[in-house]
Amino acid sequence: MLDQRFFAESPGEVGIDPAKLDELFTRAEREVRDGLLPSAQIAVARRGKIAGMRTFGRVTHEGRPADANNDTLYVVFSSTKGITSAAAWLLIQEGKLDPAERVADIIPEFGTNGKEIIRVEQLFTHTAGFPLAPLPAAEFNHRAKRLERFGRWRLNWEPGTRFEYHPTSSMWVIAELIERRAGMDFRRFIRERIAEPLGLPDLHVGAPRAEHGRVADITYVAEAPSPDELQRLGFPVIPEGEVTETALTGFNQPAAREAGVPGGGGIMSAAELALFYQALLAASAPEDGRVWRRETMQMVRTVRTGDLVDPIFNKRANRGLGVVIAGDADRVYRGFGRTGSAAMFGHNGAGGQIAWGDPESGISLGYCTNGFDRHPVRQARRSVAISSLAAVCAT
Repeated sequence: MLDQRFFAESPGEVGIDPAKLDELFTRAEREVRDGLLPSAQIAVARRGKIAGMRTFGRVTHEGRPADANNDTLYVVFSSTKGITSAAAWLLIQEGKLDPAERVADIIPEFGTNGKEIIRVEQLFTHTAGFPLAPLPAAEFNHRAKRLERFGRWRLNWEPGTRFEYHPTSSMWVIAELIERRAGMDFRRFIRERIAEPLGLPDLHVGAPRAEHGRVADITYVAEAPSPDELQRLGFPVIPEGEVTETALTGFNQPAAREAGVPGGGGIMSAAELALFYQALLAASAPEDGRVWRRETMQMVRTVRTGDLVDPIFNKRANRGLGVVIAGDADRVYRGFGRTGSAAMFGHNGAGGQIAWGDPESGISLGYCTNGFDRHPVRQARRSVAISSLAAVCAT
């Protein structure tokens, strides 16, 4: 569990307005109080410490009901991408991996069916051309089967020509890159090079069975809107793809939790998410001994997708090296609120998970829920409202 030294004695100690923080917590509790979400957890951090953290509602742990509390852990889905990417950044920082390299030169098994030309950078930016490549849950824990699957995957379009979100496929390849260049299992690398140095024992990509009794079981809530209702609300119909109810509730199973799916299986608390982004915001010169260097984070936060657009919302993708950059006024379509800076960066997750840091204010946010709202508009509005309130908490 997180050491108390990471918690500020008061919000004011780290320059956070307590009244604004209370307003944020009230908004985060609303859907739980109204009976829509079973539970939610939120943490705001600044200057390396948690300014405030709250957990609301009730959960089931391996089928057993309990009150949620600040020790409850959540599956953070695609917020995991920021963490797995950050592991690869360390290898880039050490000169062991180059974004310009061809993936097949590192993983020969991958270099089939036209994928020989894919560059490492394209895996991070969702421009690699194989967004629909499947990896069944039964193969998550079997490296040989994953490698065999890599060889069978085919392109959906020419790499580098468009942006289309790769829910899990490209991150499995990044995990293999980490293993080849680090010489160890990618989950162990994340544990030893990120979680332990940062003092975040509950940051898991591959949660050990002993911790599963603290993980909130995932449940779906409410009814999905019809296509006509979405059209009236001005919201596109999002193709289901890999993000199915069966796939996501599959993370209630021990094998999936232990697998550490690199693009969506991280398990942690909102505090771990907020403090992870504090570490990224604190990147400094090498002699200061920080995990990530200042120049590394400058590289990471450079938008690499140019004018390529997200095909669902027809807005610029604004992708850095494994993270989303807030950028212009369309930032709400990228998972950010309306009030933070253009330099905000992070990666949200299915079901409404929120994770970001703002270099200008120094604020970072983690928000988790185990209730997957079937209404995407309500879920999106909640994320925008919570992020907007969090971004202006500084005094």
